[in-house]
Amino acid sequence: MEFKIEHTWDSLPVSHEPVTVRLKSGNAGLLMEVSAPFFNDPPAPLGEPGKPFSGLWDYEVVESFFLNSETKDYLEVELCPHGQHLVLLLSGGNCFEKGLDLIFKADINWNKWNGTALIPWRYFPPGVDKMNSYAIHGSGMGRTYEALYPIPREDIELGQGPNL
Repeated sequence: MEFKIEHTWDSLPVSHEPVTVRLKSGNAGLLMEVSAPFFNDPPAPLGEPGKPFSGLWDYEVVESFFLNSETKDYLEVELCPHGQHLVLLLSGGNCFEKGLDLIFKADINWNKWNGTALIPWRYFPPGVDKMNSYAIHGSGMGRTYEALYPIPREDIELGQGPNL
């Protein structure tokens, strides 16, 4: 399956080529492929490429969430163009396992980056029935949150910000 992130979290169109997320089922797990513009903002995290990095959500990332909407258990997979990753298991928003290993490779080619991760099936909560993907980049007031399935403009409450 191929998905394109074409809107910000609040349903505005993105001003660049959309991020593409491809999901492919395999025996060992779900292959997640990312093709995205490379903003290099913020700069690379200090963590070693190929390893988990806590707080990766503060950097340039593409992330996917896989949710069981009945139990509210979900898997969060964050991928960084510089090669770091973060895998979290959560229940109702409370993290109960983080920093799980992941086979992940990323490469940057000028103003684009590509990444491939193999997410083991055992990481997924039973009964996943929803997913969403996000692309996050920028610093300070220029921080941008893009969503595969954004919040419709008419549903946004006054003062509401992105809630991933």
